Amino acid sequence: MVPKKQQMAVIGAGLMGHGIALTLARAGQYVTLTDPHEETLKSAPKRISDSLKSLGAAEDEIARALKMIELCSSVRAAVKEADVVFEAAPEKLDLKRKIFAEVEAHAPKEAVLASNTSVIQITRIMEGLNLRERALGTHWWNPPHMIPLVEVIKTEWTDAAVADRMMALLASAGKTPVMVEKDVPGFIGNRLQHALWREAVSLVERGICDAEAVDTVVKSCFGRRLAVLGPLENADLVGTDLTLDIHENVLFDLESRQGPSPYLRQLVQEGKLGMKSGEGFRTWTEAEADAARARVGRHLTKLDGILD
Repeated sequence: MVPKKQQMAVIGAGLMGHGIALTLARAGQYVTLTDPHEETLKSAPKRISDSLKSLGAAEDEIARALKMIELCSSVRAAVKEADVVFEAAPEKLDLKRKIFAEVEAHAPKEAVLASNTSVIQITRIMEGLNLRERALGTHWWNPPHMIPLVEVIKTEWTDAAVADRMMALLASAGKTPVMVEKDVPGFIGNRLQHALWREAVSLVERGICDAEAVDTVVKSCFGRRLAVLGPLENADLVGTDLTLDIHENVLFDLESRQGPSPYLRQLVQEGKLGMKSGEGFRTWTEAEADAARARVGRHLTKLDGILD
């Protein structure tokens, strides 16, 4: 059993940080939340309340969660009594290193230190610490209060007991943690996701189909199975012999370049940045972009209810 009312510190109150904070507070943990931008910090309670409402939380539950969260004006104040520290700063290596140097200077020596990052190797972030055995990665997926998965990443120095403690804490907060035993770029989820994206971009780049066809195939075919049947479960379902036959006849023609697609680079150079610019692989009106975002939110909320 993981004890309630431990002291969690969350560094960064933006999209990821506020979601991590509300998840921990909702699970009965005390949370100190800080951010260098005053307006971001001040707006956190309202955003936390709105996010809880989107999850269907009642007013009394929202009030209880907010009472568990204390806003702090500095990293020092946030971490001075912390049992666990979650860093949720922007994806900039030097910034994360600077934050953890400050955290280590002020947090208790027994505090667990965790970095939330999508792709930066945890080893690179934590290598300058004095007590590296208590440091690891926790890759929460966006939005963190709605996506169950959290990847727990060990470095070569991480104490196994520290990693196990983090797994138990996340499970007690209703998350689905998985252990990443080796600290590789992209961990598990993003390596899988971007292998798919690389082939998706290549199909369009090579003129095999357009972007709409790619998205339609994924959403209307194997994407429907993925939530309940993982790729290796599926391989076992159809048989490893059939999987081998398929691989012998298709893998040789899949995209295998090591760097990003020239077509993707061209889109970025031309300012075609996706929904935020109105055009990327596909064209988007503001209404279409808003509808797509809303569709994702409704889908995740529905799945959360089903899984609960």
